[in-house]
Amino acid sequence: MPHNSVDAYRARRRYAAGFTAALAAGLMLTGAPAAHADTVTDTIEVTGWPEEVTITPDGTRAYVTHAGRNTLSVIDTATNTVSSTFVVRNDPGKVAFTPDGTRAYIPTSYDDSVSVIDTTTNAVTDTIAVGAEPQKVAITPDGTRAYVANGNKVSVIDTTTNTVTTTVPVGGWSYDLEITPDGTRAYVANGGKVSVIDTTANTVVDTVAVPDDGFEARELAIAPDGTRAYVTPYEGTTVSVIDTATNTVVDTVAVGARPSDVAITPDGARAYVTNGTKVSVIDTTTNRVTTTTTLGRYQWTTSSAPSANAVAITPDGTHAYVAVNGSSFSGRRSLPSAVSVIAIDDAQSLLGSLGSLDWPLS
Repeated sequence: MPHNSVDAYRARRRYAAGFTAALAAGLMLTGAPAAHADTVTDTIEVTGWPEEVTITPDGTRAYVTHAGRNTLSVIDTATNTVSSTFVVRNDPGKVAFTPDGTRAYIPTSYDDSVSVIDTTTNAVTDTIAVGAEPQKVAITPDGTRAYVANGNKVSVIDTTTNTVTTTVPVGGWSYDLEITPDGTRAYVANGGKVSVIDTTANTVVDTVAVPDDGFEARELAIAPDGTRAYVTPYEGTTVSVIDTATNTVVDTVAVGARPSDVAITPDGARAYVTNGTKVSVIDTTTNRVTTTTTLGRYQWTTSSAPSANAVAITPDGTHAYVAVNGSSFSGRRSLPSAVSVIAIDDAQSLLGSLGSLDWPLS
């Protein structure tokens, strides 16, 4: 073997040996971005049309409300089975839990009220009248107040007395709202904008116009560090990213058709967006979609597909629960109405890492 070929061969051997040792030591090679391989690991059939899903603070249960009905299903997240189904008032919306998980507040739009549930017995312990068609509830980090999106305003409930203490006009029809981790601001999606409420004065202190593809802002989620809010438009194609320090839109992220709900992982690294039959995953550092998970047994066209309505992520960040409305069409049955469970994979792709390596030239 010529001398230069022997040197190249030995260099390759040394390089390969070093690479193998690094893997054995559990070291990650940097270069290409991490590629995630989220997978659907379970499908839990539920009755009716699952509209919203929320995970309890301790991560042991998922509460699923059914559109147009007066029932709520509780899923045991250890076994991924429905442990109970109970009756609430008409057309329940998204459940919000107190920080200690002992109570759940559920808006019921047909009754213009909020039901309070004892989560030990799943019994309704109180009913609070609010404004027209309440959609969402958000509870402050200290658990003392619940903010309710209803009509063109937000009602504020004292959770000690379960009475409405004030209302805050926001202009457009309010749909979703979230409270910052420090409890000082509430962000309310209404019409083509997001209103920002100072929770001390309970007044609107800022308004953020969001690109809405001609549709209204519908759902939003706030990053765990409170620095950004992600907003989906009803029937649009993009997600808007708001910088909460300046209350300006700093980015828009193209996702699939009809984005509905959005949830952010506890570490703030990724945002999960339901859209059509899929869940798109946004890297919150680059604000770009890194992977897409398809739900269901078949591929559907946009006009003949079940809808992935809502998504919630467990407190430990290991799983996402997605509410999916199934249907039958063209003689073929889709997934039944169900909750799909996605295992969130944080492992870096080996091929992605290898793709950035330059082997020594011969």
